[in-house]
Amino acid sequence: MGRRSGRYEMAAGAPASGRGSDAICNFVICNDSSLRSQPIIFNPDFFVEKLRHEKPEVFTELVVSNITRLIDLPGAELAQLMGEEDPKLPGTNSTAAGFFRSLMSLKRKEKGVVFGSPLTEEGIAQVSQLIEYLHKNLRAEGLFRVPGNSIRQQILKDALNSGTDIDLDSGEFHSNDVATLLKMFLGELPEPLLTHKHFHAHLKIADLTLFDEKGNKTSTPDKERQIEALQLLFLILPAPNRSLLKLLLDLLYQTAKKQDKNKMSAHNLALMFAPHILWPRNVTANDLQENITKLNNGVTFMIKHSQKLFKAPVYIRECARLHYLGSRAHTSKDDLDLLTSSGSKELQPLKSQKRSRLDSCHQEETQQRTEEALKELFRHVHNMPDSAKKKKLIRQFNKHPTALTPGSDVPTSPAPRRTRSRSFSGLIKLQKCGSPAHMSQAKLKSLEGQKEESCRRMRARLLSKDSSSL
Repeated sequence: MGRRSGRYEMAAGAPASGRGSDAICNFVICNDSSLRSQPIIFNPDFFVEKLRHEKPEVFTELVVSNITRLIDLPGAELAQLMGEEDPKLPGTNSTAAGFFRSLMSLKRKEKGVVFGSPLTEEGIAQVSQLIEYLHKNLRAEGLFRVPGNSIRQQILKDALNSGTDIDLDSGEFHSNDVATLLKMFLGELPEPLLTHKHFHAHLKIADLTLFDEKGNKTSTPDKERQIEALQLLFLILPAPNRSLLKLLLDLLYQTAKKQDKNKMSAHNLALMFAPHILWPRNVTANDLQENITKLNNGVTFMIKHSQKLFKAPVYIRECARLHYLGSRAHTSKDDLDLLTSSGSKELQPLKSQKRSRLDSCHQEETQQRTEEALKELFRHVHNMPDSAKKKKLIRQFNKHPTALTPGSDVPTSPAPRRTRSRSFSGLIKLQKCGSPAHMSQAKLKSLEGQKEESCRRMRARLLSKDSSSL
């Protein structure tokens, strides 16, 4: 990995263009020379990806439980989302449709076939060539709308199916040929890219709207909840689907940004792609009826907000992190290697923090005992018979605002520093100000012992004088 003049660089699998697939280790490492001894992982979704790959059942349950918090899914639709039931789609018989899809899949399943086969990493690698080429030709007017040449498209399709190396920059193919072939690939998948079992969830997400002050539902979309729900739903997509969806939505987002040149807005692009990535297979526009607008608007929303949709919500990140790091017993060596540098030096701050907490607890306990002794001493003086001696002792207490009266709270704000004194008044002052952070534990114990000893001596002196006066 070459070094750059900048501070950070990508590490882990993403290509130089920054449009890599959804890999586990898609993170950034700091290359600052001052921090080179302490590599830092910046991927906030590391533990999310780890949990998804190592414990998919736990991960799915975590994500789905939060999806149902945002959208209302009846029992059958929830079972379909979880994969416990076959999807029941509009205009189709689920059993017959499932049999038809299985039959077509068997007929198409040939080694090296990309088009019409279930989505695989090999297929994504082939199609990513089309996506990379289109990223360099986003200014073509009517991109994805204007059809290309069918003969050139068939040549390109055969080359992709056979795994032949293709030089798309040779000028043999036009951007409209490549764009149409990409739509063709998506349309020939056995099921839409967003999957059949997620279909009902997408309809519910499109219905998420804001409420007015009286709690009534409005027609204004609740963008924050829609983004959150899509983030969750995309987390439980099959890995190949999620990888390709990320590449595709980024391409469409960049295309829409050039709409002043290509005349293709996010809505226009959604009209082109919704039938391929979201509509159920083997249905017509009549089967979807009023849902067509909702589905098209849903894809428009995905394109506009695509840069936010492939990040896990913060609470999912935290749950995944706690799953691995919440208990020392569950922290593996790999986790420690990733979270710290190569030795035990980075564990020193953790040990130091633990010692500091223990020292703080001990100091608080000692301080509490001293305060109780002072309160007891004050009560004894207060209960003495009225005399000149009692008045003198009370005046001595009043001279020092740090002396605690019965029922008073422990002072919390430090007073200005004074010259340290080993007299009784100086020790009371030290009690109020607290112990300096730089003092050693032995010195703190010594000072606390002196305070307690002073309290005992004064109590004895008061008792002896009190008895002699009586």
